[in-house]
Amino acid sequence: MPEGDTVYRAAKNLDAALHGQTLTKSDFRVPAFATVDLSGQVVDDVVSRGKHLLHHIGDVTLHTHLKMEGSWHLYKHGTKWKRPAYQARVVLETAEWVAVGFDLGIVELVPRDDDDSVVDYLGPDLLGPDWNAARALENLTADPEREVGLALLDQRVLAGVGNVYRNELCYLRGVLPTRPVGEVDHPEKMIDLAHRLIVANKDRVDRTTTGTLRGTTDWVYGRAGKPCLRCGTKIKRGMLGESDLELRDTYWCPVCQT
Repeated sequence: MPEGDTVYRAAKNLDAALHGQTLTKSDFRVPAFATVDLSGQVVDDVVSRGKHLLHHIGDVTLHTHLKMEGSWHLYKHGTKWKRPAYQARVVLETAEWVAVGFDLGIVELVPRDDDDSVVDYLGPDLLGPDWNAARALENLTADPEREVGLALLDQRVLAGVGNVYRNELCYLRGVLPTRPVGEVDHPEKMIDLAHRLIVANKDRVDRTTTGTLRGTTDWVYGRAGKPCLRCGTKIKRGMLGESDLELRDTYWCPVCQT
């Protein structure tokens, strides 16, 4: 599932292409909105909220979520798409651009003045203009018995942390993902680190948490069986989630994290 910085960049690119432009054609390839036609409507802006994308078009908001496999592409007219047409869920055209949302996990249209209803459950957005570290800390520590690895991935706690950042944050703070939040020293530093990492990566195509884009860019994520970059111990891999449907890969160093 894309991290919050990936979604932020998608919104930024879409907004640069569509902002203030009139739609010449729209094609919603989902049953609920198959008959909707937004041609003639102006795209006021495209913004991200955590991992959600909001296109403000005329008097409606197009709300999409990439989930695991989704992505938005921008093409010039006549350019071949990089993914199969059958994977397209939304196509928005202007005189200059064709924006295609592939394999989107959520596609819905809501009244413009009600667009907050689809994202108001989210915690503070790490890349939002209204980022609130104090509120994020309050959310994180609300359930001291909960595993910190689960709390960090909960978008109701803070919006934007995905599985990569979850694993890297736990490593950098020296805690196992399964450690209860109430036993994490200085949880405010976890919040601050999450914010600093995602802000540092928000405009990069290639994400890094190690501080380099040459060589190894992640401390533990995806490195099962490889030596820890600090102590040389082999990185472990497991699964963590609150249900079988929510299980995600977890990586940790058994020496550097306790």
